[in-house]
Amino acid sequence: MCLGAASASAQLADTFADGNFTQNPAWTGDAAAFQVNAAQQLQTNGPAVTGSEIQLVTPCTATTGTTWEFWANLKLATSGGNYADVWLMSDQADLKASGTKGYFVRLGGTTDEVSLFRQDATGSPVYVVNGQDATLSSPTNNLVRVRVTRTTLNVWTLERDLAGGTAYVREGMATDATHQRSAFFGVYTTYSQANSKAFTFDDFRVTDTTAPLLLRAAAPSARQLDITFNEAVAAAQPVGSYQLAGTGAPAVTAATRDAADPTLVHLTLAADVPLGTTTVEVRGVADAFGNVAAGPLTATFQTNGFAVAPTVNQVLITEIMADETPVVGLPASEFVEVHNASATAVLDLAGVRLLKPGSASAAVFPAGAVLLPGEYAVVCGSTRAAQFAGYGKVFGLTNFPSLSNAADQLVLRGKDGRTLFEVSYTDAWYQDARKKEGGWTLEMVDTGNPCAGAPNWRASTAATGGTPGRVNAVRAANPDRTPPALLRALALTPTTVRLYFAEKLDSAAAARPAHYTLVPAATVTRAVPATPDFRTVDLTLATPLAPNQPLTVTVQQALDCVGNASGPATSATFALPAPAAPGDVVINEILFNPRVGGVDFVELLNRSGKYLNVQGWQLGSVEATGSIRTEPISSGPLLLPPGGLLAFTTRPDIILNHYPASTNPANLVLVPDLPTFPDDGGTVAVLDAQAQVLDRYAYSEKQHLKLLDQVDGVSLERIRATGPSESGNFHSAASSVGYATPGRANSQQQTEPEGAGLLTVTPELFTPDEDGQQDFTTLTYQLEEPGYAGSVTIYDAQGRLARQLVRNETLPTRGFWQWDGLTDRGQKAAVGYYVLLVELFTPGGTKREFRKMVVVGARL
Repeated sequence: MCLGAASASAQLADTFADGNFTQNPAWTGDAAAFQVNAAQQLQTNGPAVTGSEIQLVTPCTATTGTTWEFWANLKLATSGGNYADVWLMSDQADLKASGTKGYFVRLGGTTDEVSLFRQDATGSPVYVVNGQDATLSSPTNNLVRVRVTRTTLNVWTLERDLAGGTAYVREGMATDATHQRSAFFGVYTTYSQANSKAFTFDDFRVTDTTAPLLLRAAAPSARQLDITFNEAVAAAQPVGSYQLAGTGAPAVTAATRDAADPTLVHLTLAADVPLGTTTVEVRGVADAFGNVAAGPLTATFQTNGFAVAPTVNQVLITEIMADETPVVGLPASEFVEVHNASATAVLDLAGVRLLKPGSASAAVFPAGAVLLPGEYAVVCGSTRAAQFAGYGKVFGLTNFPSLSNAADQLVLRGKDGRTLFEVSYTDAWYQDARKKEGGWTLEMVDTGNPCAGAPNWRASTAATGGTPGRVNAVRAANPDRTPPALLRALALTPTTVRLYFAEKLDSAAAARPAHYTLVPAATVTRAVPATPDFRTVDLTLATPLAPNQPLTVTVQQALDCVGNASGPATSATFALPAPAAPGDVVINEILFNPRVGGVDFVELLNRSGKYLNVQGWQLGSVEATGSIRTEPISSGPLLLPPGGLLAFTTRPDIILNHYPASTNPANLVLVPDLPTFPDDGGTVAVLDAQAQVLDRYAYSEKQHLKLLDQVDGVSLERIRATGPSESGNFHSAASSVGYATPGRANSQQQTEPEGAGLLTVTPELFTPDEDGQQDFTTLTYQLEEPGYAGSVTIYDAQGRLARQLVRNETLPTRGFWQWDGLTDRGQKAAVGYYVLLVELFTPGGTKREFRKMVVVGARL
């Protein structure tokens, strides 16, 4: 309430006849810088310092239908550093503070005028009425009485009398409805050193004699109405002042003025508001100053159902423009499309956050943001909203996340923190090499299958590049009927086991410990599905696991996020990982010279009996200086079981496309980068999390089978898992598998021959045609002591030299040589019998000779 001193009809009146400004009404602020002088006027008495700013304020909430009057005398020459502001309306007590909003009359200034200004939260004051220049031009005595009126239609009139009387002259009129609330009336002055006592004020009077007007009514919920007036109303609101028109309309059971906004009244109803158009009637409501609106005042409002907070997968992201250039037809701006998947519910998006996990900021939907049943809307940055105005409903949000072209993750979270929807896209989802280069959106195919990921998204087929704000061009039935499958399990700690599933789970079902069993028996005390995508579940065990002891975890029941049940129990074997030692994991396959449009990959094999965690491991390329240039291959936990394979690449989708029949997608691992592997040759290394080198292999294009006309896109595969990481233990992948086997057993792999013989040939008949079946023969040796040297020479059946395979090579106690069926001239040996002459030189210098027979064949 404004405070009155002289008249019951005035909301503020102070002539300072009581000799003070501290009561009736009470003024606060820079009290020591003001005084009431002998003439009973308020006078400045601040420090005699140039640039001083002093102020006083008193509470007053008058806003519209109001008249403000005051008298002032500025005994100085006004200027840009000597002027007074009389604040008619201010939303806070500190008139000097940044962000203060309201209206004030300026006396003086650089143009020596009387003008009305509006002050917004930011920026310089804005003229409402620009008064005539030089009206306050006296160097010693600028006397003026001012009157300002604001009608209930927000028309402002500024008047003044330069003699200090009431013969007012109009300075101007203007309409401005920017600010509708006030808390304080006040004075502010700034002056130079000589003018600290040059300002006097008197006869402050603020009068509101108009009754309140009803502006609008709205139903934020089924049993609540919000009634908004043009000005502050009395704190006590009789229930009988409000009723809904119409027979059978629900009664008003409570009326409460809002604690923060005195122009707002909340009505509670006895029953739900009827759908359609409703009229509310108001009678006998008083404003904060006692003016009563007899009424009836009326306002109509429309209700088509009441917005509710969205639940999981009820509000979806159904279209993504991550790469907006080159422009195809849509605005050159990133955006996403949101969709209300419900057929009946109106969704209240207020407080819902759009974000990228790990980001410090989020784009928050404002109050009043709703989606009707089945409705689509564009969501973009706040400065880009105008570009999409022609596409229907648009939400321009501050902090809209920047969308990465190649891959990104987006999440919608409710204001309670729950994950409502998540999508992790990559540019492989376009399924179109041209469209993924930019200008086209990614669209969801079937909105009834929101959790499917890549199989349910593709590039838009619309001629404009996308369908923002409407049904997607690629829309089709694509239901998910596949139950969730357990991919693998990994012990993160002795008491924590992480389960990885092929698709998103129903988080409530996944959180039940009774759904999981372990053999050998281990009790699960807690199950926590990981937000935001719910593809992993962390199990807490009652007792710690022993390292490298295999267990089997079985999921008795699991539901995916659309309700498919896992059916029969699904299981995976795991163990608490053990530390890796050099030689436990080896380079098993490498593609270093991919075909046009292809990418490299490196495959690792765990040939130990240990369960290993490759988190923190690195792949490296050894430089000529001996230093190793490395790239990480797994920032998170990743299990490599005994005998397991993992193939690392920057583009699993390209690998799958180039080698569709010979790739195991479950063993492909996406990495941000791989080291550079030169096409002519280099050395690849694998290092553990402590930068210990576990294996290295010096590859070369010369190691490829010389019969191959083209080696681009052909990998080199390890022949024997237990063999050394040397050229003799690698061979070109077979043509029958497409020349590579990423994530699968090598096409050219061999097991160690059984028996303990000195020399063993396997196979004795081979066909060097690169079909993956007996493409080469190996001569395995096993010596009784170290120190041997050896040579191998191959002759045809007529005794003619075909190949000098090995010349005076120092030998370990166990190893093998491979013959690919080529002669010393690089030609395929003719079909027939061949003799392998093996010469072994003992440590004592004795020569021993052996002959082994092989047959070079051909497939008919």
